[in-house]
Amino acid sequence: MKKDIILAGVGGQGILSIAAVIGFAAVDMGLHIKQAEVHGMSQRGGDVQSNFRLSDREILSDLIPFGKADMIISVEPMESLRYLPMLGPEGWLITSTDPYVNISNYPDIELILAEVKKFKNHIALPAEEIAREIKAPKSANIVVLGAASQCIGIDMSMLEKSLGKLFRSKGEEVIESNIQALRAGLEFAKQYVK
Repeated sequence: MKKDIILAGVGGQGILSIAAVIGFAAVDMGLHIKQAEVHGMSQRGGDVQSNFRLSDREILSDLIPFGKADMIISVEPMESLRYLPMLGPEGWLITSTDPYVNISNYPDIELILAEVKKFKNHIALPAEEIAREIKAPKSANIVVLGAASQCIGIDMSMLEKSLGKLFRSKGEEVIESNIQALRAGLEFAKQYVK
């Protein structure tokens, strides 16, 4: 098993939380992980990306080769397009459709989504709307992770267990709302992944 994942978004959207959930699950499964430095975290609203690699064998580099990523998991649609050149031809692009408009010349969202939909293997979901509907408005990032979960190769129960570890200090209510967000993302994605 090997998965090379680009995590993308904007500072403050929960990219590190996505990485932590996948990482906890991978370690519990005895997998090897490497994560390259996360760029952009020093500024809320700045672009953020990280290379996240997991495998059942030793990983020698923390950087994903150009054009070889198995998936892009993005919580911001324009940021998902920024990293498309990293994605392999059979890779998956999983992104929220909710723009984080932090620049005056942010492109028309319909044009961005049209570009996302050109990619053969894509899941584009209204993560913020889904999170609000399940009364977990701060968990849009976990909704996106749920949508990506089928492509990652880690059992849902392991991801749920990881949410418990990550949010243990915040209490059972926060853990449960994030588990619901994960499941809601998965349910949405089932229409894309057969």
